[in-house]
Amino acid sequence: MITYIAIPSIITIAKVKKLVDEPDERRAHSKSIPTLGGIAIFAGVIFSIILWTPFEVFGNLQYILCAIVILFLIGAKDDIIPLDPYKKFMGQIFAAFILVFKANIKITSFYGILGINGLPDWLSVIVSIFTILVIINSMNLIDGVNALCASVGLIICVTLGFWFKTADQIVFAIIAAALVGSLVAFMKFNISPAKIFMGDTGSMLVGVICSILAISFIEANKNGVSEDLQVSAAPALAIAVLFIPLFDTLRVFFIRVMKGRSPFAADKQHLHHLLLELNLSHLQVTTILILLNTLIIGVVFKLQFLGNITLLWLIMITGIGFTVVLNTLRSRRNLNKA
Repeated sequence: MITYIAIPSIITIAKVKKLVDEPDERRAHSKSIPTLGGIAIFAGVIFSIILWTPFEVFGNLQYILCAIVILFLIGAKDDIIPLDPYKKFMGQIFAAFILVFKANIKITSFYGILGINGLPDWLSVIVSIFTILVIINSMNLIDGVNALCASVGLIICVTLGFWFKTADQIVFAIIAAALVGSLVAFMKFNISPAKIFMGDTGSMLVGVICSILAISFIEANKNGVSEDLQVSAAPALAIAVLFIPLFDTLRVFFIRVMKGRSPFAADKQHLHHLLLELNLSHLQVTTILILLNTLIIGVVFKLQFLGNITLLWLIMITGIGFTVVLNTLRSRRNLNKA
């Protein structure tokens, strides 16, 4: 409700102060759109978490909130006045350090992947910080068409939040539910034709919460819940839930490197760009990608008995196959146009 009520005022202020995203050759929109939707998402999430979370039960929540506030400030600054990428990245690292060292959001095992199980503490810290940074930035990279980042965030939070509630991990369930509520309200104004974008403020907030939920889900399945609730291939399912942002980021970085370019160079190689080239609307693009992500989640959950390594190969092959289909359709369309 807070997010829903706040957005109209934010839209008005953004237009008056000209805090908008202007269209260009890389943008998928054709008119100026306010970019401060993340402020309303942040307000709704923070209020809901503080209102509903039993702080006496989960003392580490204060550190999670600190990390969220840091990313909010960085995102808001970048949405209003573009921030130097180096400073932005350093802020993300600072937030990740707080989560790892103070909130104890850490990956402590590879569950047999690459033949590795338990991790030494120093390697656990490095892997955890790297994972948090990857998820934050991958969510930022997919925020290129209306409702996509919000929809992916919804899938992640609903899936993992439901599991946390079932497993009586109530605080993580509350964090997930708080973001779900804010994203649902935001999507009312973001579905085509979009009246507002979430900006870096929103995408980084979605990313950091999703990273917290994913890592906590993996670790809880290791030693935090009863056997009847454990997911035997928790890392594979966590990656399946994050399939769209993780696979798209990995794929785009690989393409750029193979072309001799910086992996951070901007282009139009993302999955949503390929789908847009097929003359699909923003809503159609988002729907296709969300259905694909949902399908992968369902398949991995049903086939969890196959183990992490087999499932990770299955996820990768599915992603590559989907990309091949898109490139084939794009090539045929270009030939027909020629």
